[in-house]
Amino acid sequence: MFKTILFPIDHSRESQQAAETVAKLVKFHSSRLIVLSVIETPDTPEAEQVSTSPEAIASLLAGAKALFAEQGIEAEVIEREGKPAFTICDVADELEANLIVMGCRGMGLTEEGSAHSVTVRVINLSPCPVLVVP
Repeated sequence: MFKTILFPIDHSRESQQAAETVAKLVKFHSSRLIVLSVIETPDTPEAEQVSTSPEAIASLLAGAKALFAEQGIEAEVIEREGKPAFTICDVADELEANLIVMGCRGMGLTEEGSAHSVTVRVINLSPCPVLVVP
């Protein structure tokens, strides 16, 4: 049913917790797994950009790939730059993903609250179903 699963990740705890659900789904459906990290176009102060440095993103993706490899899952990793919600949906469309799995809230949560979170935006823009893991 889910031939291709897209798993956007960031440094949030919620993203890390969703990995277990992703692994179960990938194994159950024998899916192709694509792990995506989006580097947001910098318009934030340098102090906040530490978690989005190229080294931090490379480390995050390598860690995710290793985590899934330990469970016998071969994950493809993609790094893109742009606005997270739009980029996630664009990649899902481009790769013909059948499902996007996300944590309930990521690093993109704005001061205005969850109504403007990356997850909510992806739900509203996604070309495929979105599973939100609490």
